[in-house]
Amino acid sequence: MLRTCLSSFRTSRTTLPSILEVSSANVQQTRNTFILKRRWPPGLSKKNEPPKAFRKKHYVYDLVENTETQKVQEIEVVLTTFVDGLGQKGDVVSLKPRYAHNMLLLPGLAVYKTDKNVEKYKKDDDGQEAVKHSSPFVQRTINMIENLTLPIVMNKDHPWVVEKWHIRTCLRKAGYYATDASITLPDRPIQGPDLSLENKEFTVQIKINGLETATLKCRIHHWSTDPVGRLPYVPEFWKIPSEPVFK
Repeated sequence: MLRTCLSSFRTSRTTLPSILEVSSANVQQTRNTFILKRRWPPGLSKKNEPPKAFRKKHYVYDLVENTETQKVQEIEVVLTTFVDGLGQKGDVVSLKPRYAHNMLLLPGLAVYKTDKNVEKYKKDDDGQEAVKHSSPFVQRTINMIENLTLPIVMNKDHPWVVEKWHIRTCLRKAGYYATDASITLPDRPIQGPDLSLENKEFTVQIKINGLETATLKCRIHHWSTDPVGRLPYVPEFWKIPSEPVFK
């Protein structure tokens, strides 16, 4: 065991100088703050006399506060442009410091809140600048709709024509709520039943808040109440390449 210790000591003596010679080492002390108080405060010293020596009990401390366990205070920033989920240009939002620094301040999407910055990026009350987004979350809604492939379930045994209420009903089944006025169908009608249209794709336009427009992909699927006449189930149909209804 002694031999092993000696060999380890010799190895450390040879490697330590090489480590100390590295000039690119990033050494940074931890930024911790602990507020303490003495459990037994020392007495006051008399005037013009040397201070009394501390006893062991004077080195016993109680923890008053640990700053690492405190809730981080949010900071206020002013948005310089539209940010999905936060707001539009000129809005003042409160965020956690790390998120605000990494996601907004560094990319230049926001600046710290000061009177000068608030005045610089304030909203145009005269309406000269057109509003590009109706809400902070509208871009997220557009992305969700445009990434969706909506199955339009139609009857296999009775004639039909695709109408707005078909799209609205299928959207509601998928968890989206729209009105007939916000749905724009293709110019050419889609009629059936026609098995040649099975799993073929067409697009409709969805108006959001009367301002933004999202393109929704739809696929025709025929359904029969008779179990014998039903088409086989296709799992994950949205991953299968599809042909358009109108070529």
